[in-house]
Amino acid sequence: MEGMSGPHVIRGSVALPEAELVWRFSRSSGPGGQHVNTTDSAVELRFDLANTEALPEVWKQRALQRLAGRLVDGVVSVRASEHRSQWRNREAAAVRLAALLAEATAPPPGPRRPTRIPRGINERRLREKKQRSETKRGRSGRGWT
Repeated sequence: MEGMSGPHVIRGSVALPEAELVWRFSRSSGPGGQHVNTTDSAVELRFDLANTEALPEVWKQRALQRLAGRLVDGVVSVRASEHRSQWRNREAAAVRLAALLAEATAPPPGPRRPTRIPRGINERRLREKKQRSETKRGRSGRGWT
């Protein structure tokens, strides 16, 4: 499609291939007067994740695993209808799909390094706890006869 605001980069030098994107347009719901009845401004963007050659194989497997609940036959679908113009909805859908794929293909976080509570903090907590216990014990009426 000519004139769209450039390739939508997923991460690094990998971008959404325009040839593999399938666009579908429909009438948008909500307010808009007579204009809404004549234009197909809602956009559905579909991308065949399972059969794409644009993503590295490792990224593709990671995305297939993470987006398994969203996929229908290996195809991920994004819908945009918040703008009144089809053009802006197209932009929003493409940006949303790129962000979704960027998050799904991100490498897993590094392993968590366990930390220990410093001994001084633990001792202070126990000391304050004992002091609070003494304060409360002093409030009871025992031993007042």
